[in-house]
Amino acid sequence: MSQSNLTRRDVVLRTMPALAMAGVVSLTSPLFADAAGSAPNLAGGEGFKEGKYVLPPLPYAYDALEPHIDAETMHLHHDKHHEAYVANLNKTLKELADLDAAGTAPPAFTLCGLEEDLSFNAGGHLLHTLFWNIMGPNAGGEPSGDLSDAIARDFGTVAAFRTRFSATAAAVKGSGWSILAYEPMADRLVILQVKQHDMQFSAWMEPILVLDVWEHAYYLKYKNVRAEYVKAWWDVVNWPAVGDAFSNARKRYGRA
Repeated sequence: MSQSNLTRRDVVLRTMPALAMAGVVSLTSPLFADAAGSAPNLAGGEGFKEGKYVLPPLPYAYDALEPHIDAETMHLHHDKHHEAYVANLNKTLKELADLDAAGTAPPAFTLCGLEEDLSFNAGGHLLHTLFWNIMGPNAGGEPSGDLSDAIARDFGTVAAFRTRFSATAAAVKGSGWSILAYEPMADRLVILQVKQHDMQFSAWMEPILVLDVWEHAYYLKYKNVRAEYVKAWWDVVNWPAVGDAFSNARKRYGRA
């Protein structure tokens, strides 16, 4: 592996350790060749090819989440918005690699700007990849098994969890995400709020359920009524996929 690839890998691991370890991208790719542990590749092997991130296909048809999320929104959200994060992530990584190759310390404002771009675009790509995979047709219902037990333990009841997760999503100021994450030190679940796509959650927390509340995720159908979108979204949550993510996260830390 070249020094350039090593540098880019190190930058990515430093910026987004939780999502890297969560297996949102393949840990067998060059960027994560010596990352610890193993994880499911939620991108289905399509998220990283020939040294670049690529837009993975949706795991279902564009209209599969109707009537809760409309096909036009899915086309724009996946093919335009998500694609832009992928393109800009690759662009930022190349610019960082070029700085490394120059062998001189770049100006602080240049490096800080690129680090912000990396966090924003990497978060946009990886969170969306997880987002597509924790939704599905003929889904909804309630969590079961160990995930259901953990939710009840950490939030009182599944209903109480849904209420707080929904309120967290509705309360995001501007654009962002509501996230259910696994915190391995305490072996518990926590609800987080992320502004835009930036990695503002604690290192090593593993997102297992994410809800995009940027306006482009719902505005064509729900206009400015975000709460209605959040309410409808529960009907497309693929709880078996979320349960698998939770189980795999616990296994990686020796908790199961």
